[in-house]
Amino acid sequence: MKNLFLLCAFLLTCQLAISQEVEELTDATEEALQDTSYWDREFSFGINFNQAAFSGNWKAGGVNSIALGSIVSGKANYAKDKWSWDNQVELIYGLVKNEGQDFRKSNDRIFFDSKVGRKISEKWGYFASVNFITQFTQGFDYSQDDPILISSFFSPAFLTTGFGMEYKPNEEFALRLAPFSPRFTFVTDPNIINNVPENYGVPAGQTVRQEWLAFQVFMTYNKKFNDNLTLNSRYQMFANLETLAFDSIDHRLDFTLIAKITKYVDVTFTSINVYDIDMTSGIQFSQALALGLLYKVGNKK
Repeated sequence: MKNLFLLCAFLLTCQLAISQEVEELTDATEEALQDTSYWDREFSFGINFNQAAFSGNWKAGGVNSIALGSIVSGKANYAKDKWSWDNQVELIYGLVKNEGQDFRKSNDRIFFDSKVGRKISEKWGYFASVNFITQFTQGFDYSQDDPILISSFFSPAFLTTGFGMEYKPNEEFALRLAPFSPRFTFVTDPNIINNVPENYGVPAGQTVRQEWLAFQVFMTYNKKFNDNLTLNSRYQMFANLETLAFDSIDHRLDFTLIAKITKYVDVTFTSINVYDIDMTSGIQFSQALALGLLYKVGNKK
């Protein structure tokens, strides 16, 4: 019995030693994998639904309505030594239906940005970038009795490149200065010019406008104030050096404020502000405030 007890004790000691070695090896392997993974990835998906209904004798007034909105965003950023490659995509779409009307868009955006950079100091570096902006579906002007088509997919669409210097003092703020920034404006729907005479700057009878000599400023500020409040903002300025005038400089400001209520429920405020004389002489803006579900995951293969 004593020998059996000693044998069991010996086997237990060996098992504990092996388990500890395996655990240490696993931890070392995970640490090595983390050290050799130079990607920072994030994906989020949000959806919100709003509904209002009133009885026929409701004296305060109101219109029965439903609204649905969605947002998909993701990033995949690579950094190793002096090189970096940042990629971001943002897709937003929303619909609203009031009683007596068809479904109408409340939001519509496709945005993609990709940048390759190389550091020359702690805060400065060279970069080359490309970003693309358009929308999913047709857009209409409802100010008259009959809706008027004023935009659609790839009408307009903006493909902007940039080559220059980047100032990035921290992970929250980045400023790109691109003295050489060709831009291509697309209007592939030939019917748009009938309702939008400016045709978004694209000459009549053509589908693309090329602006080779141009200067671009691209700035981002993304701040996570705490676990429940996040701000993502983006500003873009574009100046055609061939037709340079103060009122011809394009400006665009996008920002999204996300406040988490629970793990999956959030309040999202989005705003787009645009000044582009090729579209209209005034400042355009849109905003949306929604309560909905948000699923977010980071650094998943």
